[in-house]
Amino acid sequence: MEQGYTSEIEVQVMYADTDMMGVIYHGNYPKWFEMGRMQLITDIGYDYLAMEREGYYAPVYNLDITYVKALKYGDRAIVRTWVKKNTGMRTDYGVEIVNGDGELCTYGTTTHVVVKKVDGEFKPVPFKRVFPEWFQIYEKIKVDD
Repeated sequence: MEQGYTSEIEVQVMYADTDMMGVIYHGNYPKWFEMGRMQLITDIGYDYLAMEREGYYAPVYNLDITYVKALKYGDRAIVRTWVKKNTGMRTDYGVEIVNGDGELCTYGTTTHVVVKKVDGEFKPVPFKRVFPEWFQIYEKIKVDD
């Protein structure tokens, strides 16, 4: 993977994803952001389920979305995802969704922390320490602002 790697995945936009106005319901976008994150993790050779089997999880700490242009049923939606910031405790993923013409429709970030379940509670752990190789790949591919 090269510096500034961006993952892409196309989302099938379904009629059931629309709202009363005939555009994609805004609540679908966080799901698509997550699809992009999972594709990025797969692209770099990691398996999120394997992480969970080891007792670790990476829940959303923060979600920020800006809607620019409406997507409608029948449009192509391409989700582009990259590592924006990687502190060792938190990872910020940059995301943009474009239509089939390449027009920006939505952009934002999700911030995730790694946690481990201890005595029935989730405790934050340093991503840099528990997954050092994964952390280093993120350092290598992150997009510098």
